[in-house]
Amino acid sequence: MTGPAHFKGATLDNPGGSALSANGITVGKVLNLCEGFSARGRIRLTYAQIGSRLCFDDATLRAPGGKALTCRRLEARELAMRTAEPVRGAVDLRHARIGVLQDDAAVWPDELCMDGLSYEALEPMLPAGERLGWLRRDPDGYLPNAYEQLAAMYRRLGSEADARETLLAGQQQRRHTLPGYARFWGRLQDVTVGYGFRPLRAAGWLVALLAVGTVVFGVAEPPPLKPGEAPGFNSFVYSLDLLLPIIDFGQEKAFNPGGARSGWRTG
Repeated sequence: MTGPAHFKGATLDNPGGSALSANGITVGKVLNLCEGFSARGRIRLTYAQIGSRLCFDDATLRAPGGKALTCRRLEARELAMRTAEPVRGAVDLRHARIGVLQDDAAVWPDELCMDGLSYEALEPMLPAGERLGWLRRDPDGYLPNAYEQLAAMYRRLGSEADARETLLAGQQQRRHTLPGYARFWGRLQDVTVGYGFRPLRAAGWLVALLAVGTVVFGVAEPPPLKPGEAPGFNSFVYSLDLLLPIIDFGQEKAFNPGGARSGWRTG
């Protein structure tokens, strides 16, 4: 079909079956299932090729307990999903290729299959905190490519903070798929440095430990290893020397913390 196809205001009713089956259809321009369009039953558009826009704006899609919309391997320059109400039934967008995906976050169903889904842009441009719930709707769980693609989109649009937040959320989601010991290590990385996406956390831990060490060694000054040869003791510099083993301030080698305080030593 070289021209557009319009189903504006149409009502398709086949509960428990297919309300519209158009697998492999080719539409040269717009495919409109919008402006009052209503379907009770599945809409099948697997392998469909839409020349410009596939539009579900102000439509009603209902297939409770089944798939309301199947668009596997769909190709479209734009997909508009701003339905009149939340979709009732699963939506399958696996391996679909879309230029611009226009949506309303509130209309997506709880089950959204999106493994292999690719897009160039999402409209509206929501912050990562509002988009991440969208990624968690896939019943297959953690999908690394979904997080990487969303992060790449944010970077293309110049939002590095949203890109880092997306990748961090991906690592947190991945942690749930790991065995116990790996989850513990992942949790430790998350708390300390945010898997490398929150480097300021490491600086925060360093400042906190430095403050505690300054107080501890200020109250209980460690004895010199060689009395008469040690430099003047400074609890702040000594703590810094313990925490930054690469840099030598001359304090760590001159004094012995001893007892329980030996746990502060790093080398």
